[in-house]
Amino acid sequence: MNVEIFERLIMAAAISGLGVAGYILFNRFTLKRAESKVARFQSYRPGLPALVYFTTPTCAPCKTVQRPTIERIKGNFGRWFQVIEVDASTQPELAQEWGVMSVPTTFVIDANGKPRYVNHGVTNAETLIKQLELEDFSI
Repeated sequence: MNVEIFERLIMAAAISGLGVAGYILFNRFTLKRAESKVARFQSYRPGLPALVYFTTPTCAPCKTVQRPTIERIKGNFGRWFQVIEVDASTQPELAQEWGVMSVPTTFVIDANGKPRYVNHGVTNAETLIKQLELEDFSI
């Protein structure tokens, strides 16, 4: 009986590990794929970190949580980074090129134009501030 439980625990851990590894690989692939696409945004200003924010008009978490979070960060740190908002419902081909499978999805682009982070779903302000490396800037 105890051996059976132990085997099941090992199997569950292995399956969980494969899931985590798959998620990490998917994120790395998504970031690599996005690398060549950053400069194609007309509003992108090189030399300044960017937050690329994919949303839709019907996305409730986008309106009620993610957009207010981004607006608050913009209000405090707006001169040190840029926000590029993309409506995935009017630009589905762009969302597909970037590997967006759900909204909200945010990409953090460093000052050199390299995608550093991808966040699937709602992301809190602290995480975005850390990813944008804004902690050292005064409000």
